[in-house]
Amino acid sequence: MLRSVEEAQSSTREALFDPVIRLGVTGLSKAGKTVFITSLVANLLNRGRMPQLQAAADGRIEVAFLQPQPDDTIPRFDFERHLAALSGPDPHWPDSTRAISQLRLSLKVRRGSWISGLSGPRTVHLDIVDYPGEWLLDLPLMGMSYADWSQGVLDGARQPARATLAAPWLSVLTDAAPDAPLDEGEAQAQARAFTGYLAAVRGAGLSGFAPGRFLMPGDLEGSPALTFAPLPAGKYRSGTLGREFERRFEAYKRLVVKPFFRDHFSRIDRQVVLVDALGAIHAGPQAVEDLRQSMADILQAFRPGPNTWLSSILGRRVERVLFAATKADHLHHSQHDRLAAIMSALVADARTRADFRGARTEALAIAALRATVEQRVQHQGEALDLVRGRLLDTGKEAALHAGDLPRDPGQLLAPARKGAEKWLDDSYSVMQFAPPRLDLSPGDGPPHIRLDRAAEFLIGDRLR
Repeated sequence: MLRSVEEAQSSTREALFDPVIRLGVTGLSKAGKTVFITSLVANLLNRGRMPQLQAAADGRIEVAFLQPQPDDTIPRFDFERHLAALSGPDPHWPDSTRAISQLRLSLKVRRGSWISGLSGPRTVHLDIVDYPGEWLLDLPLMGMSYADWSQGVLDGARQPARATLAAPWLSVLTDAAPDAPLDEGEAQAQARAFTGYLAAVRGAGLSGFAPGRFLMPGDLEGSPALTFAPLPAGKYRSGTLGREFERRFEAYKRLVVKPFFRDHFSRIDRQVVLVDALGAIHAGPQAVEDLRQSMADILQAFRPGPNTWLSSILGRRVERVLFAATKADHLHHSQHDRLAAIMSALVADARTRADFRGARTEALAIAALRATVEQRVQHQGEALDLVRGRLLDTGKEAALHAGDLPRDPGQLLAPARKGAEKWLDDSYSVMQFAPPRLDLSPGDGPPHIRLDRAAEFLIGDRLR
């Protein structure tokens, strides 16, 4: 109750004096969360490439500056080091997110109405929260029992897309004796084999591999909270391996998942969901269906809707959700609308639910850092649209035509839902491009695609 009162007092001060926008950056592995945050902050500090952010276009943002984040218990997002990695003489992609971090960017903004002459500029704080995509996958566990979770994992492991990946783990599982007295060596062997399966799933480009902390344990590595695995359904007696795994699963939810949701996820009021849709399309129909199911499960944890003065007591809601398909620079701009339509179709159920509850949603195809330039060539007597960039592994220039995405997203989603093993009509290619060598003019942030539109949707209404 005291915590709720303190948060209510803080929210009142923010509403009356210095409003705060809490922006969560969410996405599965390799979706580009770190690059998104780094480029967004850099382009808000130097707004020459942000014409679609209305407050920047009108010149009403007088200054933007970084400040210490309000939560002293959360590490600071290392913006300067990540920007140096992207903009140095030998640019490279920054390290992936491995722990939760936070950054506060404060903007001094003039109001866009006659009242600005009376009140002067005000300060708006943008608190950006970054956390590993693997943690996001844990949120659906809060509504599951150990038996339900085990059955779901075992059913998934028998699907064609995962059967080969699951074989080593299932071989170890057959030796398990759930009704036998707990043997810690056996428990660790089961947990190691299961973790190996999750790592193989992630390596194959599939999306569903909860519990996420098994792949990114941090200071929990080796703890009992991460030493369990699925077992066949049964009523296990006290002191057995099955009962202990059930207890540890509940401890994982209580000690790991729920505190993360309560202390961080539930305090967000604007949300970005980054998705590497192109990577899933390249991996094939089963990866696309796996991504769709994972996103549906994850987005059920969101609490969309408008916030009121009671939200600080009853719990904040996510007012705006942006679904962003990343790496749009891998495609010619003529296909960006198709990529955005596929993104929208992948999260259609979540968008409908959020819209119904009063939240605003948008789907965009973006590139937080543009790594390619467009090029048109003649191929077999016809014009072919390409993108050209520097390859990540060799550093050499190369051109790519990734394949033509369908105008109707159903041409991808329908065979994916039916369990097709490969695309019938087209193949889709993906190259790993390195960051471009930047030569930025004063006042310009890194080049991007639609990052300004994303910023306008997420925070533009609070800068008026």
